[in-house]
Amino acid sequence: MVVAILGAGLSGLSCAITLERQGIKPVIFEKRSCVGDRFVNAEAMFSILNRPVKDCIPYLADEYHIVLKPIDKVNRLVLHSKNHTACVDGYIGCTNIRGRHDDSFECQMERQVKSEIHFHSTEDYEDLTKNFDCVVLATGDGAYAIQQNNYRCDLTCAIKGATVEGNFQTDMPHVWFNYGIIPKGYAWLIPFTEKEANLVIAFPDSPAPDIYDIKKMWNLFYDLARRDLDQDLKITDQFQIQKYMMGICRRPKIKNTYFTGNCFGALSPGLGFGQFTSVLTGVYAAYDICSIERYGELAKPLFSNYNHSLALRRKLEKMDDASFDRIAGFFELKTVSALNTRIFGSGSSFDLLKWMTLLKRA
Repeated sequence: MVVAILGAGLSGLSCAITLERQGIKPVIFEKRSCVGDRFVNAEAMFSILNRPVKDCIPYLADEYHIVLKPIDKVNRLVLHSKNHTACVDGYIGCTNIRGRHDDSFECQMERQVKSEIHFHSTEDYEDLTKNFDCVVLATGDGAYAIQQNNYRCDLTCAIKGATVEGNFQTDMPHVWFNYGIIPKGYAWLIPFTEKEANLVIAFPDSPAPDIYDIKKMWNLFYDLARRDLDQDLKITDQFQIQKYMMGICRRPKIKNTYFTGNCFGALSPGLGFGQFTSVLTGVYAAYDICSIERYGELAKPLFSNYNHSLALRRKLEKMDDASFDRIAGFFELKTVSALNTRIFGSGSSFDLLKWMTLLKRA
């Protein structure tokens, strides 16, 4: 059995780790010069968005022997609406770093892989199918799935962010919902050290992206964040992505081709993170290749989670600043604060995405 993995991101590397544990040494092709994305980006992994799993990092280690060390546990999430600031307290997840950083999830996983990674690769899918028994597509977007008419695009989004310097608590990310500045989108600050953090805005840029001036939007939010945090937030690096597709494949496997990561549809349309699903798709593809379990069956909960997340996205798009003010005001109540950990904590079984889907239908 000879297996090619196209892409050395989270899903490609998790697939390689799992194959190696089963005695298969895959060949990994990566078009870039190293693992990780073009820029350093901090992200969050909230347990409430990955039900029924309650705590993602221990789960990956215990179930699949993929050991990842996050930046920190999230013990407080600060929620900013237009007129309110509230906190969700308790252990509700963790933060991690992605991209070209020694502590990124990609670099941590690379150190667990024994197979050679061919960097600066120019191999494409058609070439690989001629020389390998199985091909795992882990390229970080849906392009190959689209070529095979195996992808449903639900929206496109724009993201602009920066690495900023300041004084931060690594267990305390911030999130902003302010449609007067970021229409139908949101923003976040996630520290990856006590002196550095990522400050990012993200919003759907379809069906009419031309009406948005992303530079103006960024400047307005940047000023707001500096006021809210009472810091200068000196920018040391910046990145921008526009018209990034968010969707999901129709079938996780076609013949001996496996769609994983964002080629599968791991990116959550609700709030944008997809690390956990990316890792799972890589593992599930490897299980199918090794005839342990079928990818199609394993992926069914991932399809459900994606559709629930899409329902959350549609719900968010219908809300306004007054709605977010009410939510923030609700979390400011002392009686609610005492329930935060029970509802949002890693020990809770509450499924926010499923609940939002039921609410949408009501």
